[in-house]
Amino acid sequence: MKLVIAQMKHETNTFSPVPTPLSRFATGTDVPPEGAAAVAAYKGTGSAIGAFIELAEAAGADYAVAVAGNAWPSGPVHDDAFEHMASRIVAAVAAGCDAVLLDLHGAMVTQTHEDGEGELLRRIRAVAPTVPIGVALDMHTNLYDAIGEHATVIAGYQTYPHIDVYETGLRAGKAILAMLAGKAKPAMAFGRQPMLPHVMRQGSDDEPNKSLQARCREMEAQGALCASVFVGFPNADIAYAGLSAVVVCDGDADQARRWTDELLEMAWSRRAEFVYQIEDLPTSMARARALADAKPAGSGPVVLLDHSDNCASGGTMDTMTVLGAMLDAGLTNAAAFAIFDPAAVQQMTAAGVGSTITLSLGGKLDMPSIGLKGTPRTVTGRVRLLCDGRYRNRGPMGRGELNDMGPTAVLQVAGIDVVVISNHVEPNDLAAFTAVGIAPDRLTYLMLKSRIHWRAGLRPLSHATVECAGTGVCSSDYALLGLHKVRRPIYPIDAI
Repeated sequence: MKLVIAQMKHETNTFSPVPTPLSRFATGTDVPPEGAAAVAAYKGTGSAIGAFIELAEAAGADYAVAVAGNAWPSGPVHDDAFEHMASRIVAAVAAGCDAVLLDLHGAMVTQTHEDGEGELLRRIRAVAPTVPIGVALDMHTNLYDAIGEHATVIAGYQTYPHIDVYETGLRAGKAILAMLAGKAKPAMAFGRQPMLPHVMRQGSDDEPNKSLQARCREMEAQGALCASVFVGFPNADIAYAGLSAVVVCDGDADQARRWTDELLEMAWSRRAEFVYQIEDLPTSMARARALADAKPAGSGPVVLLDHSDNCASGGTMDTMTVLGAMLDAGLTNAAAFAIFDPAAVQQMTAAGVGSTITLSLGGKLDMPSIGLKGTPRTVTGRVRLLCDGRYRNRGPMGRGELNDMGPTAVLQVAGIDVVVISNHVEPNDLAAFTAVGIAPDRLTYLMLKSRIHWRAGLRPLSHATVECAGTGVCSSDYALLGLHKVRRPIYPIDAI
């Protein structure tokens, strides 16, 4: 048995000014790993590709990893980056195999293709019309017909924050291996609803997504091979952004259709619960201070979420609005993770640890898609730490995976430890803080450029959470984003 395994993952924010060249899909190199290097990078990790490798080896299969590319969300993927990865995957399939296992995202937009994953699958089908294809997808998939039509089995994450990525790989991979062994005949149905759930209302610990994902697990317990609700990624101005569902049954296409329709109707009936009400920043800052004043001694920090500038949704990670409000409010015993500003890191590196330095921080990137200019802030602080910015996630999210913040500095500014980084990384793991000598549980305030993923590794340490509406291309304000290409009518932009 010969398997082709590959990873090509990117969540594209079409409003983001952050470029997405091929190097963004690698860690510490210019190109993503292939073959043995890819196996070394992902074997034993909590990733879907790691699960595929484990399944292949347990089955005694001959397998080849065509490429393993995974990039933090940003703007549309450069065409040459897509072609580099897609061509390697297609060539490996064309060389001959019994099945293909793909670790994809589901919301990739390239400079040419609105549906990057669908285009990859179309090309695979052109060279291998009947080969079984199993696909693991992110919960934020924007499902196009080509994905559903060309894949044999689709499994999506059932948690947000995404702590079941490995398990999703197992679900997709086991269904394909059962098919190869003659023990299953996957029959799949898929569909969409005209609704754009706000990301801040998509957490799988929160309703209504909690119930939707629980129903998916019930369906799998009742015999479905895979059942998935994709809440979609709305920070992409493309036709089919939004909620969808996929169910795979063993030989029963009618049951797959019924269960898919049930999930879609369940989501539609609770669409109002997916709408996020934005709180103004002055109110958020006052509430944060009140929560800190009232919290018991020894309790964890009040977490301030700068959710409009989250790199895991394609944000620049350099807007200074929320950090500036903290400085203006005089909040102390605090940390902020993080400001993306490679130039500032270079200045601090030249100055050295222990130096007092005045510099222009953040605000280096304009956001023309939403009419915002980058607004840096001049700060004076002490350089407390310099490091290479590398760490491995402890989990439960991305367990064992290597992260690279690039050259990193911690600048102490008026009672706030500001982490300044050179590569985009979202704070979803405690290891990000131990790497820079910060103990979050001992702080009064902790500002995070995150939406939901911070919960995976840090929520147990927190006392309370305040969602702070700053500025950035991850805004939940659909009017600000100006969604022009998305199909209409669609809820909640339209009253349907």
